[in-house]
Amino acid sequence: MQKQMNRLKQMTLFMHVVETGSITNAADKLDTSKSVVSQALKQLESDLDTTLLTRTTRRQSLTQAGMQFYQYCCEMHRVTEQAWDEMKVQQTIPKGKITLTAPNALMTTLVVPALLEAFTDYPDVAFNLINDDNQLDLMENHIDLAIRAGRSEHSDNKQRRIGKFRDVLCCAKNREFTEDDAPYIAHQWQPKTVSHALYNPLTNETRSLTFSPKHRTNAMQTTLVLIESGYGLGILPNFTVSTNPKLKPVLPDFQMPRVNVYAIHPFHGTVPIGVKMAIDAIESALHDYTQAT
Repeated sequence: MQKQMNRLKQMTLFMHVVETGSITNAADKLDTSKSVVSQALKQLESDLDTTLLTRTTRRQSLTQAGMQFYQYCCEMHRVTEQAWDEMKVQQTIPKGKITLTAPNALMTTLVVPALLEAFTDYPDVAFNLINDDNQLDLMENHIDLAIRAGRSEHSDNKQRRIGKFRDVLCCAKNREFTEDDAPYIAHQWQPKTVSHALYNPLTNETRSLTFSPKHRTNAMQTTLVLIESGYGLGILPNFTVSTNPKLKPVLPDFQMPRVNVYAIHPFHGTVPIGVKMAIDAIESALHDYTQAT
């Protein structure tokens, strides 16, 4: 590896000697001493076992081998500069695939609208969106960003709280369920016996409710349809309930605890601009929903 790095340095130095016209000028441009450049050039010619430059006190000229080697040096420099420039551009203009996972409850209502708004002017971005209530392994599934309700424990990934929401115990607006006798529609991730703790922020009164689910689904959209159709009650995010005219809270004066939302990614150095933009957009959307509700 060290040998390869030295070769790249030698090629760069040689290119500057040719382009500036002398060892002295190259040393000035590289902010080093003339002796360092001269010694490096001698070492390069020794390593290649060929003469690259013929030099007199007044001028230098390339040998045939030197001309060919100079062209290779220029090509190496061009590729290097192109690589750096393109990587810099990727940190200012998003492009390529972004693989993102989020729970069903957040993906359709929150994440997708936020992404569509943020990336409208960036047609070179491609989304790979994974709806999953399970906490998928980011490295194993090549995931760039996970949006999760609740903090992930024992994770080596970077995670940051980006907002919060409340679940709402709700039912169809045209039904009059009571919390004591209504069929409960559970999400797949909820236990066999579901318990909810609610409180009234005005009176500080608390309520504890327990349900044995009658229906169960593995997708939030299916839970939503069952609740809208009057099959029972269940919990949905407040931003879903507040924007759906078919739903109403079962206990409008009571609230469930807030749920923190985290953005999690595997990048320990510079975060790709597309991932950063996605996080910022979802965080902004969560903030807007929180302010509105």
